[in-house]
Amino acid sequence: MANYRIDFSKEILGVPFTVGTVDIQRARGPDRALRAAELRFARQHGVGDWRERADRAVIADDGAIRP
Repeated sequence: MANYRIDFSKEILGVPFTVGTVDIQRARGPDRALRAAELRFARQHGVGDWRERADRAVIADDGAIRP
């Protein structure tokens, strides 16, 4: 299992601004890590859906976190 970092950003005038980052430890794959990060981000910000605070959720450039 791998570790993942997911970046959440809000787009303003076509430019993405990072509004949060969530690290997921031990996900079976990138799809599961992304879903877990979306749920955690929403819970941290006290909203029902992560899209209320961000426009995009993407796995960070290198995909995995190295200790």
